[in-house]
Amino acid sequence: MAVQLGAHAAQIHAVRELLATRGRREQGRFAFEGPTLFEEASRSGVRIDEAYATDSVYANNASVRALEAGGTPVYLVDDRTMAKISDLETPTGLVMVTPIQLKPVNSLFSEPGVVLVLADLNDPGNAGTLLRSAEAFGVTRVVFGRFGVDPYHPKVVRGAMGAIFRLRLGVCEPTELAAAAEAAGATTFGLMAGGEPLSGAVFGPRSALIVGHERRGLGLWESACSRRLAIPMHGATESLNAAVAGSIALYEASKKADDRSH
Repeated sequence: MAVQLGAHAAQIHAVRELLATRGRREQGRFAFEGPTLFEEASRSGVRIDEAYATDSVYANNASVRALEAGGTPVYLVDDRTMAKISDLETPTGLVMVTPIQLKPVNSLFSEPGVVLVLADLNDPGNAGTLLRSAEAFGVTRVVFGRFGVDPYHPKVVRGAMGAIFRLRLGVCEPTELAAAAEAAGATTFGLMAGGEPLSGAVFGPRSALIVGHERRGLGLWESACSRRLAIPMHGATESLNAAVAGSIALYEASKKADDRSH
């Protein structure tokens, strides 16, 4: 039977800490919310350690009750307490907690294909969109720069629309990435102005696509790039949003992978 919790319960304090990067790192877990992400997590076989629901959500969501019946602790909270553990202006009434599953960067290069690298991107919306694009275009591994946005930032999780539950993620610095790519025999392509045209790039069996920071570009990550690619543009626009540029490049890489398979 679901347990009612007050706003000052230890569990509430612990989940509230997951709204911050430090809390997520210290506890080794993250929170996500809403019935849509709950369905995506369930469909992806994600282990949910605990759930928090308002009375109305618990009463009306059979999946939450089924989760409880399967042995997962479900805690009931009032609207005011739910607002404390939600990062949304209008909470959905459902918060889930699951373990963080980061992989060593070397393991992300252990098989053929493209690895997407987010070179210290700061905007969680861009990062979430790129995770979604990566999955859409057949890329299953993503590396986050250590000094960029946390992979499990609530806005990244929401923006990824469930992709975060199915992708393999890692975090590293430029030197670590360069070493892992070199050891695997992977070519590292960095997106930047002045590079060779993206359309002419040949993505080998193993490669990494590095998308730079929203304002600073590749920065220190340029040293990890063995080749540099640019998206030719017409008109007055000087640059593209990181999510847009990365998505275009992912699409081009997926087309070339399809060409190689035929």
